[in-house]
Amino acid sequence: MAGLRARRRNVGTDYWPGFVDAMATLLLVIIFLLSIFMLAQFFLSQQISGRDAVLNRLNAQISELTELLALERAASNELEDTISGLQASLGDATSERDRLLSLLESQSGEADAAGGRAARLENLLDEEQQVSQRALAQVELLNQQISALRRQIAAANAALEAAEAKETESQAKIASLGRRLNAALVQRVQELSRYRSDFFGRLREILSQRSDIQVVGDRFVFQSEVLFDSGSEEINEAGRQELDKLAEAIQELSVQIPEEINWVLRVDGHTDARPLSGTGRLRNNWELSAARAISVVRYLIDQGVDPQRLVAAGFGEFRPLEDGETPEAYAKNRRIELKLTER
Repeated sequence: MAGLRARRRNVGTDYWPGFVDAMATLLLVIIFLLSIFMLAQFFLSQQISGRDAVLNRLNAQISELTELLALERAASNELEDTISGLQASLGDATSERDRLLSLLESQSGEADAAGGRAARLENLLDEEQQVSQRALAQVELLNQQISALRRQIAAANAALEAAEAKETESQAKIASLGRRLNAALVQRVQELSRYRSDFFGRLREILSQRSDIQVVGDRFVFQSEVLFDSGSEEINEAGRQELDKLAEAIQELSVQIPEEINWVLRVDGHTDARPLSGTGRLRNNWELSAARAISVVRYLIDQGVDPQRLVAAGFGEFRPLEDGETPEAYAKNRRIELKLTER
């Protein structure tokens, strides 16, 4: 029977390491997803930067091709006007030649002069025909260049559409990673909230006998009289007993929270609005509130609490719980607050 009870106790103590391993594995998965998200953002930013450079080059090429096309069209129009003029001149020369031939047949006395004039006109006609042929060749070359420019513009438009499609896909990937990251962060916040609830629940069980220790929102509040004498930053004997219980609860909780959760216990000191009396070492309420918070932190460290999990802050009289100048309001405002939060 004793061996059976020993085995049952061993089985009970093996449950928590498995739970801690599961939580550690979950957090490792979250860190891995965050790493993938950061790498994906880096590569996507590189791809987007390259895409912007390609788009800029394509836009510059399109601008140059547009200007060249406009120049080529202007030159083509000028050549067409020249061809039209040459064709008109050719028609006039042909008419003139026909008229001269008619004169040559009707007037034999003027045959030599008319023949010389006809020869000159034929030479002029040959020159104009050569000019017309060169102009036609230039028009054909311009048409070929225009066709090539149109093909280049079509290729540029296709590349631009492909880049836009790639950008759309990249934005979809970024949005998906963002949703996954937000879900992981929400889960982490929920875990810390659960541990905060467990912590405060444990403190309620330990300190439930005292009416001057209470939970206000997400903070656990000690009235200053529980821990300190009036105007002093030294923890009294009753306060040390209460802080011993608090240190034990913090150590129990620190074992349960995974190391990946960067939690801290913030100790805030508050005073009432009345100035300090006497000529002691502390000059004002700022120094008194900060000194009391530091005293609590030092005592918890002496009891074995990890100093990396503790933060001390003093707020003087500037964050009262209750306004007014009554003894009751002063008593409520003199307090030490504990808040479990992330670093």
